[in-house]
Amino acid sequence: QVQLVESGGGLVQAGGSLRLSCAASGRTFSSYAMGWFRQAPGKEREFVATISWRSDNTDYADSVKGRFTISRDNAKNTVYLQMNALKPEDTAVYYCAADSTRWGTRKAPEYDYWGQGTQVTVSS
Repeated sequence: QVQLVESGGGLVQAGGSLRLSCAASGRTFSSYAMGWFRQAPGKEREFVATISWRSDNTDYADSVKGRFTISRDNAKNTVYLQMNALKPEDTAVYYCAADSTRWGTRKAPEYDYWGQGTQVTVSS
């Protein structure tokens, strides 16, 4: 069992930055790939980024590539999402998720555990 708690969301102006954190409970965090997803009002949840269990594989949605960076610290049981050059279209609830396959995937149904989400609002 893995419990995930996101933090770091908030209100920021376009062009600004935020860093999201996702703290995981449980001693098996390091064996999971981790992902970030987001859901805007009236839209489906969409993939943002993923990182493998040993940080040797990362993948990003085209819409955030070059602006967002996913990383993890297994000693702290935490995964991060550094978001730079934010745009109003990045406004959404951001969720972290854990995937027991270790490599990471863009497919939300393949994730085993989800956090409650943190709101990110980017004003124009």
